[in-house]
Amino acid sequence: MADADDIRHLALALPHVVEIDSEGFDFRVADKGFVWSYPERRPGTSRRIRTDIAVLYVGDEAEKQALLLGEPEVFFTTPAYDGLPLVMLRLTQVSVDRLKELVTDAWRMRAPDSLVGDLDEDIDSLNPDLSRAD
Repeated sequence: MADADDIRHLALALPHVVEIDSEGFDFRVADKGFVWSYPERRPGTSRRIRTDIAVLYVGDEAEKQALLLGEPEVFFTTPAYDGLPLVMLRLTQVSVDRLKELVTDAWRMRAPDSLVGDLDEDIDSLNPDLSRAD
């Protein structure tokens, strides 16, 4: 089970990430948001920041629908996010390893290509391809 502290740890481990001051969490790369706390809005009440739910950038409608249909216990959306490449993620329904994959993928889609290349080089240096060993 993941939580807001896990989001913070994972997001800040990525290159050039900035945390925006907020009631919950809000992370950006190159001034583009990739994961933030869900600002729940219910009629007749003031906005409530939910740190147990993350809004996650997913890139496109096809990926959004695949996540929503494939794992409805983990991902959901609201009419306010219709047409946007964003899903809500129930943190209590995801492992930290899966969260790392989701946050990293969201970062990759929002970061400039030069930063993505730097991350890939760092990962390659930590996990050399053993098939190249003689």
